[in-house]
Amino acid sequence: MDYQEREIKFYIQDLAALAERLRVCGAQLTRERTLERNLRLDTEDSSLYKEGRLLRLRQDDRAHVTYKANARVESGVIARTEIEITVDNFAVAQKLFEALGYHVVVIYEKYRTVYRLGDVQVTLDEMPFGDFIEIEAPNNVLIEGVAQMLGLDWLKGIATNYLGLFEIARSKRGFTFKDLTFDNFRDFAIFPEDMSVQPGDK
Repeated sequence: MDYQEREIKFYIQDLAALAERLRVCGAQLTRERTLERNLRLDTEDSSLYKEGRLLRLRQDDRAHVTYKANARVESGVIARTEIEITVDNFAVAQKLFEALGYHVVVIYEKYRTVYRLGDVQVTLDEMPFGDFIEIEAPNNVLIEGVAQMLGLDWLKGIATNYLGLFEIARSKRGFTFKDLTFDNFRDFAIFPEDMSVQPGDK
């Protein structure tokens, strides 16, 4: 089984227009807009982060445990190892990891809508600091083809994950809170330059 993930993301100004473009292109809606709550877990000495690994517990319409490692950028696309399983109980899974010495280091939220175009998964993400699209496929050719079909500017692709973008915004804006939640961003207007990104649909 191939546990490799390949994806690229773009910052989007008009998410509704992009969703309509997906429908026109024949994309199949595979998951309605759903709130995701993610917990990134690590040891007290941040050993996973230091080694470029990630352990995440996510709650949406189900509960998932995800492990990611060996991230690299290949022709603008993020490629990395990804192993994910579904678990029966979010709270019990968290207790298990805590018993093993892992604790929650950051919480992040998003609303996610998922589409399918053949072998390509397209997700529309509403983050507390803006809207994004992620295109994931087995190879770069498929990813680039869908990006072109949707009218996205490949040169505006983002190879940084959401927590990385959050750290950029925290540094530029001087935020003191550590969690990427809608409540924390309720009173702030965030602009592309705060995250060092440019709109891919402009």
